[in-house]
Amino acid sequence: MAFLKLYKDKLKHNFDFLHKLFTENNLDWGAVTKLFCGNELYLKEVINLGFREIHDSRIKNLQKVKEIDSTVKTCYIKPPAKRSIPDIVRYADMSMNTEYYTLKLLSDEAVRQNKTHKVIIMVETGDLREGVMGDHLIDFYAKVFELPNIQIEGIGTNLNCLHGVLPSQDKLIQLSLYKQIIELKFNRKLPLVSGGTSVTIPLIMNKQIPAGVNHFRIGETLYFGANLFEETTIEGMHDDCLELFTEIIEITEKPKVPMGEMAANPQGETTQIDESLYGETSFRAILDIGVLDIDPKYLILEGYDFEIVGSSSDMIVIDLGDNNMKRKVGDLINFKVKYMGALGILNSNYIEKTVE
Repeated sequence: MAFLKLYKDKLKHNFDFLHKLFTENNLDWGAVTKLFCGNELYLKEVINLGFREIHDSRIKNLQKVKEIDSTVKTCYIKPPAKRSIPDIVRYADMSMNTEYYTLKLLSDEAVRQNKTHKVIIMVETGDLREGVMGDHLIDFYAKVFELPNIQIEGIGTNLNCLHGVLPSQDKLIQLSLYKQIIELKFNRKLPLVSGGTSVTIPLIMNKQIPAGVNHFRIGETLYFGANLFEETTIEGMHDDCLELFTEIIEITEKPKVPMGEMAANPQGETTQIDESLYGETSFRAILDIGVLDIDPKYLILEGYDFEIVGSSSDMIVIDLGDNNMKRKVGDLINFKVKYMGALGILNSNYIEKTVE
């Protein structure tokens, strides 16, 4: 037995902290919900915070948002795949785009559905994931402005998600200048300049957001209180809105060194024998969760009196030493988890999700 718990009071606290920050700086923001993998229970909690704009990278998740509240503005936050175009137009009010070919398909589909589809054009600013190159922007916008049933809402960028390039005031100034050039060239207004994701929050806190940049997409800091510049928790925010509970299914005093001829385990790992441990024993506990659900490297072990020995597909083994805490079979051990670990848990059908 294992389950993930969302603490709604801690989530509300983080929301209030960020909402105050964005409001004081006259900035708009929406919640990125891809972490929740379409979990209806958790999506409802996010929407109930007061968000009127939800961002996600899976169209089925945006469909679920529309089923919960059709008035919430939905945004698809990666370049759409050709075969997803009908559902993108159907369930996403807005999408982020980098390819004229795709935008032409979106335009044709929006005409068929008798809808206006809003788009943000993503610009490459250094991380080398998605984005139109800056010297192609004018020609790109010129063509897109001509597409029927497509409404260009603005310009945006993404940093830190592939190569780890951090946002900076200079990069955001560059984005703002692109917006001004396009508006002057085409005599058209771009309402949104979307400056990035949670990694930009330290710049906001340090008053380093240039004029013109007015929109952000926030996920990790909302759920984990993360300062992604320093890999710390922002003072005044919670890092444990989500907590994983795992049940002990075996505790036995065993040798510290495995016995027998050694080979690689199913994960391809080879155990290195520490001969100084021959003859020593410790209490080992098996947790009812494995790498099918979460990679142990995403479990936060600070403050615990045990260490993770290893894992297999469905079990994690921990070394309790002398078991001074007198843990027993059936006890629950709770972990704070890192973002990528929570993502794996939320994508698992085997782990129950609860709210408190």
